[in-house]
Amino acid sequence: MFANLFYGLLLILSGITFAHATAYEAPLPAELATDPDMCAYAPCKDVIVADSFSPRKGRPPYVEASKNGELVGYVFLSTDIVDIPAYSGKPVVTLIGMDTKGIITGVKILRHSEPILLVGIPESELIEFIKQYVGKFAGDKVEIGTARQSEGYIGVDAISGATVTVIAENQVIMRCAVEVAKQVGILEPVIRPQARFLPLEETRDWNTLLQEGSIQRLTVTHEDVGEEDTGNPYIDLYFGYLNAPVIGRSILGERGYQRLMEDLGPADHAIFIIANGDASFKGSGFVRGGIYDRIQVAQDMETVTFRDTDYLPLYYIKAPGAPQYHESGIFIIRSESFSAAYPWKLVFLANRQNRQTKDVKTFINFDREYWIPGAYLEGGRPEYKRPDPTWLTVWKSRKAEVVLFILLLAAMTLFYLLRDRWVRRASYRDKRWISIPKYLFWISSLGFVGYYAMAQPSITHVMTWFHSLIYGWKWELFLTDPLIFIFWWFIIITLFIWGRGLFCGWLCPYGALHELTFKVAGALGLKRYQFALPMRWHDRLKWLKYIIFLGLLLISFYSMGLAEKLAEVEPFKTTFLTGVWSRSWPFILYWLILFGLAMLMERPFCKYLCPLGAGLAIPSTIRLFPLKRKQECQTCHACANDCGSLAIDEQGRIDQRECMLCQNCMILYYDDHACPPLSQERKRRAKANLPLTEIGSDGYFVPINEIK
Repeated sequence: MFANLFYGLLLILSGITFAHATAYEAPLPAELATDPDMCAYAPCKDVIVADSFSPRKGRPPYVEASKNGELVGYVFLSTDIVDIPAYSGKPVVTLIGMDTKGIITGVKILRHSEPILLVGIPESELIEFIKQYVGKFAGDKVEIGTARQSEGYIGVDAISGATVTVIAENQVIMRCAVEVAKQVGILEPVIRPQARFLPLEETRDWNTLLQEGSIQRLTVTHEDVGEEDTGNPYIDLYFGYLNAPVIGRSILGERGYQRLMEDLGPADHAIFIIANGDASFKGSGFVRGGIYDRIQVAQDMETVTFRDTDYLPLYYIKAPGAPQYHESGIFIIRSESFSAAYPWKLVFLANRQNRQTKDVKTFINFDREYWIPGAYLEGGRPEYKRPDPTWLTVWKSRKAEVVLFILLLAAMTLFYLLRDRWVRRASYRDKRWISIPKYLFWISSLGFVGYYAMAQPSITHVMTWFHSLIYGWKWELFLTDPLIFIFWWFIIITLFIWGRGLFCGWLCPYGALHELTFKVAGALGLKRYQFALPMRWHDRLKWLKYIIFLGLLLISFYSMGLAEKLAEVEPFKTTFLTGVWSRSWPFILYWLILFGLAMLMERPFCKYLCPLGAGLAIPSTIRLFPLKRKQECQTCHACANDCGSLAIDEQGRIDQRECMLCQNCMILYYDDHACPPLSQERKRRAKANLPLTEIGSDGYFVPINEIK
């Protein structure tokens, strides 16, 4: 009953929020990606003032925009040009307009899958962010945040809490603009020094070419594209660069190589591809005069697409040991800016089926880098600095935060390793000394981790982790938020050592907020009204959070979008990302109810509603170092009376899943005035005029003959 009421409430709340989220997982017509008349399916007039639009043209494609018969600019779709994933692992589909001088005239988000813009940050923030690009020149060096003016960079404001999304979108907009500007002559293409090959005449067998990197292999499985395994690869590609004499002669033979070189122009480059598998790299929809829409060659920001005139048949491979294949071809790269001396990638494009819905397909690229061995080049390979991936750019931009956060976690770990000494020194009558570290860590977590760094872990991270394990792990997806990445490793490691209490009880920003709220409210005179639920009610209600956790996890396999909406049971985004008063009234009301309860009851959300806490509690059952217990604890209720987590039952057993590691029971464990068996022993010794001894690690007085 509780679960049904809860999910009903959350569906109402999420419905209010999502009424305005127009671009999240917005359905786009399939023709948008394939039809020559792109603007029949995209709102091109929203990004440039024009009255007519041409069919797609160019490689990669763009549309010419005209007004009163005069060319005024260009419109292009981001997924036609780049495939840069954002935080969700999916690209933000963006429509961009640019005038004939290379000035960006408009940017419109057609579709995104960013969960942070789903239930955390209003989509209007993303709309305001992309408006900053209007008026920028395609050749400008734009970066997020404070610009490096000495290096010619222009800065744009970020969206707080959505760093990965805006960095990815910045790359999407500017790379697309650069690519089209080069095609239409606004920007000069980057002319790389061409490869100069050593005049070698020997040949190699297939395995040697493969081992030295002259041939590369790209394999895509059916699982990679969301299909059932058939026993065969979806596609298994081998490819290589034929202009290099040794490679060309080895693959084509002397006569074939010479004939190919005679047919190539000065700026032409030939690559070969052979393939096996259930799919075709030529594309099932290829027609004469059309484009091979399954393969591309990418070098830095430039992409080459092949037409029928760029294809030559490949009838045989001369290299001994070559595998059997059912599909082959030679493709000609016609580009003055392409250079075989530098690395490039072969990109295979496929439609991936959504495993949850079984009907929705998304566009996905698979690529493999190729760099010709330096032994074939005069002077070897040139120096080349690869552009930083998005996740590394984020890490570099947050160096100071990363260092401070690691120091905070290290301090927490060191303190907890030395906790035994600390609790021995803190008497039950004066236990405020043990509270000092707690308050310091709570304040640091709330102020630095929560409000400043916005690194509050969430159940959405757990759901993403589960899906990555099943549908394909991507390190980049988790590396894009450095503090969350570090935090989760810390949580996972300490979870199996001490249980969830180290995070939940000491370092969770929202938990710290509620703990401080409870303490401050008590100090301000509300202590007389503060209460804890009777154990019979607590023992029933504590299972609610497990029901919520399992419900969210199961729903995520049906619809990740719906699960992320329902994950609003966590008020973390309202608290740290958007701010309470910027949300709609149901979320404000929900937050205020929890806050009000936190003033009167210790951690009500953590005990009864938190799905993240439930997810962490389950593996806490097998933690390596449970809290210490005495035999007398089975009948003594002293610790249970002082356990704010209500984690100690009538038999003195500690429920490791519910324990927040507050240390109150450990203070009693060593206190010879508060712990009944120790107190009785102390009184017995005093009555018998026996000297008191120190208390050992087992919680009992050490016999005199064992004292060193």
